[in-house]
Amino acid sequence: MLLAALVAFLALLSVGLQFALRAARPASAPAMTEGALAAFGGIRSIVAEVVWFRADRLQDEGRYVELAQLASTLSYLEPHTPEVWGYAAWNLAYNISVMMPTHEDRWRWVNAAIVLLRDKGLVINPTESELYRELAWLFELKLGTNLDAASPVYRAKWREIVEDVARRNAWEELRMDGRVMDEVTKAYGLSDVADPMYSAVYWAHIGRVVSKKKEDLAFLNEIIRQSCAIYRRSRKSEK
Repeated sequence: MLLAALVAFLALLSVGLQFALRAARPASAPAMTEGALAAFGGIRSIVAEVVWFRADRLQDEGRYVELAQLASTLSYLEPHTPEVWGYAAWNLAYNISVMMPTHEDRWRWVNAAIVLLRDKGLVINPTESELYRELAWLFELKLGTNLDAASPVYRAKWREIVEDVARRNAWEELRMDGRVMDEVTKAYGLSDVADPMYSAVYWAHIGRVVSKKKEDLAFLNEIIRQSCAIYRRSRKSEK
């Protein structure tokens, strides 16, 4: 009984924590600071465990929108755990997006997953190759292939974004570095920066540089190989 009461209390606390953190956190802040998180002391890890437990339950029940909200709590509690960001982004791009009624609505969720990994997860964890892998794979699989019926819409939307950024020379909005872009173009022969496969290779290329895990390095190399092959096939089909 005592254990059940404790679990119930922590579950309630985690839900309250989610709304409290969201209200207190400035919109521009990528994540809660370590100092603020430290205020939770030893209970922080316990709350994280409870939130993970509830996230698993929501996933089993197919309650993906609620799961997306809960994932934001996890990112505050465990901002330096790559699995948290990958878990949240996958849910946005693959579970919630397919529930949407139109392809344009799907794109908003897929793009939210890109932004989450690129502008939040990687800002906090710039040397985690796992996050580069997840972001690169998202560009390759979700935007670059036709596994999703809405993929042509995703590619068109992404092209609009990139071409607008290119016109304004505002690559920082996509967190892309001109020097790295030159490396990608020269090393892999990719010139169409608005092609999702270019972004897949770009992020995988950076991930290779920081990778300390053999399995991530192998995965990143395979993403580059596949993305380059798909890129070249699409160019041939256009001729």
